[in-house]
Amino acid sequence: QVQLVESGGGSVQAGGSLRLSCVASGRVFNVYRMGWFRRAPGKERESVAAFTWSGGVTYYADSVKGRFTISRDIARHTMYLQMNSLIPEDTAVYYCAADYSPRGSWYEDRTYAYWGQGTQVTVSS
Repeated sequence: QVQLVESGGGSVQAGGSLRLSCVASGRVFNVYRMGWFRRAPGKERESVAAFTWSGGVTYYADSVKGRFTISRDIARHTMYLQMNSLIPEDTAVYYCAADYSPRGSWYEDRTYAYWGQGTQVTVSS
């Protein structure tokens, strides 16, 4: 199985930027898809972005299109989420996720069997 560890969260003012990282270890070579999700206080977890690890096909939630960029460093087994033009509504715990199967939709959390512990992002107005 794969283990995931996020980092890079923090506090920033609106309009600022942060870059999140997710390092994968363990059985990484068979991972099909990885993604970022977030959970804001009092809300359900929602999808942010994802990609297929080998093909690099990317997906974004409408709420972050044009502001967030998902990328990967295959050699470092690391996924990134560059977040620009942050707004207070982006405040949440951000989680990275991974799975070996191509089944399921990228935006559904039940698609992913493996999760990191989360990293807090706080955007102040």
